[in-house]
Amino acid sequence: MEKIRLILDGVRDGNIVILEEGLSPDEESKLIEVTMAEISPDEFNGIEIETYPRSQTADQSFLDRLMGRQSTQKLTVIGPANQIQTLHKDENLISALVSRK
Repeated sequence: MEKIRLILDGVRDGNIVILEEGLSPDEESKLIEVTMAEISPDEFNGIEIETYPRSQTADQSFLDRLMGRQSTQKLTVIGPANQIQTLHKDENLISALVSRK
């Protein structure tokens, strides 16, 4: 819960949070649940979240690739919904158009 609170407080302050390790499915669902409870039309519009998986072969050891184990490492970008205009993801790039408010 501390991780969720830290992320949400940063986004409420207008910051874009980038997580190198990403969130587990449980953490992501809890973040969405807490965000939905705190949305208010005049103060907080919510969050925009996008996850991008890291390169499978670069992050895995030879044994992991040989055994067919999948890497769970990913990059996650979280920001205020009213400031991130466009969040585009393609094979090697995440791009966002961010407005200052």
